[in-house]
Amino acid sequence: MKPRLSFLLFIPILFLSCTQHLEPEKELDPSLMLWYDKPAESWIEALPVGNGRLGAMVFGGTANETIQFNEETLWTGQPHDYSHEGASEVLNKMRQLLWAGKQGEAQKLGNERFMSQPLGQLSYQPFGDILLSFPGHESATNYKRELDLEDAIATVSYDVDDVKFKREIFSSCPDQSLVIRLKSSKTNALNFSLGMNSPQYVFDVIVDGDQLILKGKANNYPEDKVRAGGGYPPSLLSFEARIKVVNEGGGLVEEEDKIRITNANAVTLYLVAATSFVNYNDISADPAERCEHYLDHLQGKSYEQVKADQNADYHKLFNRVNIDLPQSEISKRPTNERLATFKEDEDPSLVALLYQYGRYLLISSSRPGTQPANLQGIWNYQLSPSWDSKYTININTEMNYWPAEITNLPELTEPLIEMVKDLSLTGQEVAKEHYDMDGWVAHHNTDIWRGAAPINNANHGIWPSGGAWLSQHLWWHYQFNGDKEFLKETVYSILKEASRFFAEYLVSDPTHPDWLVSGPSNSPENGGLVMAPTMDHQIIRELFANTIEAAEMVGDDDELIADLKAKRARIAPNQIGRYGQLQEWLQDVDDPENEHRHVSHLWGLHPGSEIHPLTTPELAEACKVVLAHRGDGGTGWSRAWKINFWARLLDGDHSFLILKNLMVPSINPETGRDEGGLYTNLFDAHPPFQIDGNFGATSGITEMLLQSHLRDENGAFYQDILPALPGAFANGKISGIKGRGGFEFEIAWENGELTSVTVKSLLGNHLNLRYDGKLISQETSKGGSYTFNSDQFSK
Repeated sequence: MKPRLSFLLFIPILFLSCTQHLEPEKELDPSLMLWYDKPAESWIEALPVGNGRLGAMVFGGTANETIQFNEETLWTGQPHDYSHEGASEVLNKMRQLLWAGKQGEAQKLGNERFMSQPLGQLSYQPFGDILLSFPGHESATNYKRELDLEDAIATVSYDVDDVKFKREIFSSCPDQSLVIRLKSSKTNALNFSLGMNSPQYVFDVIVDGDQLILKGKANNYPEDKVRAGGGYPPSLLSFEARIKVVNEGGGLVEEEDKIRITNANAVTLYLVAATSFVNYNDISADPAERCEHYLDHLQGKSYEQVKADQNADYHKLFNRVNIDLPQSEISKRPTNERLATFKEDEDPSLVALLYQYGRYLLISSSRPGTQPANLQGIWNYQLSPSWDSKYTININTEMNYWPAEITNLPELTEPLIEMVKDLSLTGQEVAKEHYDMDGWVAHHNTDIWRGAAPINNANHGIWPSGGAWLSQHLWWHYQFNGDKEFLKETVYSILKEASRFFAEYLVSDPTHPDWLVSGPSNSPENGGLVMAPTMDHQIIRELFANTIEAAEMVGDDDELIADLKAKRARIAPNQIGRYGQLQEWLQDVDDPENEHRHVSHLWGLHPGSEIHPLTTPELAEACKVVLAHRGDGGTGWSRAWKINFWARLLDGDHSFLILKNLMVPSINPETGRDEGGLYTNLFDAHPPFQIDGNFGATSGITEMLLQSHLRDENGAFYQDILPALPGAFANGKISGIKGRGGFEFEIAWENGELTSVTVKSLLGNHLNLRYDGKLISQETSKGGSYTFNSDQFSK
């Protein structure tokens, strides 16, 4: 196709200068800036931006730049009921086989008659790539690539001869667009071509004036990943993305599937994207219409206004929490160099950076009205991502949201809450078909179609506690924010129906008839199908307790609550085994050589609250034995969970040791193997990339500085200040973190000792402020602020 000149803006003759202003470089704050002195060579080195729905990875190339992007609703498949008709007919038989010691037969029966249809769920998909080509930029100098967490902007800057080039990239939530701003220090010096492609098999790229349009259809689920029996529904989602080019000076040339920008001073690219997804039951939307709507919203807005709106929206969330840990000259090095030496230098500023990075990633991948952050947040470049980049709800999805309430981002839990509401509906069908029981249930995975049936294999897929664990987050949201209408209209009904299921599901143990146990189930993802795993009992006890407390506030369901109280008292208690360990199962069969990544039976320590050194010292010691057996390594997210465990055990130095074990380069420089830790862009490595470890690390650091899960005899929460402060954090300050009961904190310490704490009472609840075993207990006024120093704490 012959190139066509669309329009050209000529430079006026009277214009005397050939240079234009580039903004001065922002002063480096090493606790808020990731930066590098070369482009990314792989996806796990690229820098993430996102607005909750639309995410991108910026590589920062000079001659050729790739910006890979995702839209959170592009998945394989279509609305689908995963339940297995008649599955409940074999439930009691599986129990009998397990009690008879015939685990293999029980698992075989489960795989034949009890599993999801199809056997797996569907996968999150990459959308496309923005391709920028800059002729003559092969030999760039003074290169810098940055991600500024303070403003949520990725920047690429370099020189070519005597011209400075700069790009700014961010994903705007107010304007629902990915924004790319390109500028040069000399007029008429910006020349590049713009293209798009997609890894999806069916797509077209069209040029329409100043717009580049990518449209297509989602791939089917990859055939090489189809599990036994097939039956995966074909993919029906359609998609469209549009880039609008706004150039200042110069001109645009339309080519067959590209736009060429010539002799411009500055160019802004606005990418919008959408699919036909409406909700898990409806895929009738028109992606082209949605894209037009997004672009219409941008009409008439300058780049400066779009950027200002994005900054205001983002700052409203991010700026609520500030963490100040000491920095030095070593803190000013490129991020990859800082990570490589952290195990030796223990630079506190890098910990602050990782902490705020977790908050940045959650803001960027979970906003009201979006899907929850999945196994990779919203960032994925693979057609066959590991574990389908879906929602693994036996730890990983929950870990994604551990930092939300405690680091003052409560709005970001809304997508998770909405997913739980969906699962409470799809899970009703599974409860009926698979168990012939009331209420709702979800197992160890779900996807955008809200599958709730057990998947993959009976030896780990039959685990009915996923929905009950997710319900904890709704209860937390109430505990932190005190919204009684939310409790009545949303939380209570979901807790109640989850409890109704388990009230029927629990059965008497043959060897201890007075005990009620869960099963068939498993201890994720270890030991196969069993009866009576410890983790189930901990989750169910907390679910029942939360439901009972909620019912007492709502004033409802006296008969059900009486039943829950009676059955909760009979749930098999935690057991200490022959090695002094907290048992993973009712039987004392733990293997001290087992270093499995899951440490499921410590759920009651974290994120549960039934085990703690101050309340159950023997069980807390038994948890330490388990952690000694499992070791201080593991996959990325497993290390992150252990940071939280050791903080709850009030051992800050051991908690920091695990943090150090996480903060290592995942790619071994000597062998090239991916061994787990962090990639150079600070993404958590399972390996491969899983975002849960980033969120778990932010949660664990917060748990070192503030814990608020214990309560007094009247139900008021203790606010434990610096309960697990490691020696490596001798000096510091944090502000904006939150405790249960509606309290916000500013905490400062020097030489490992508290200097001052300021508490803002958001709800006017009773304050139990505890430090170093000493307590301040007093009433507060809503909105009141209270400051204390260490001398004011008394026995």
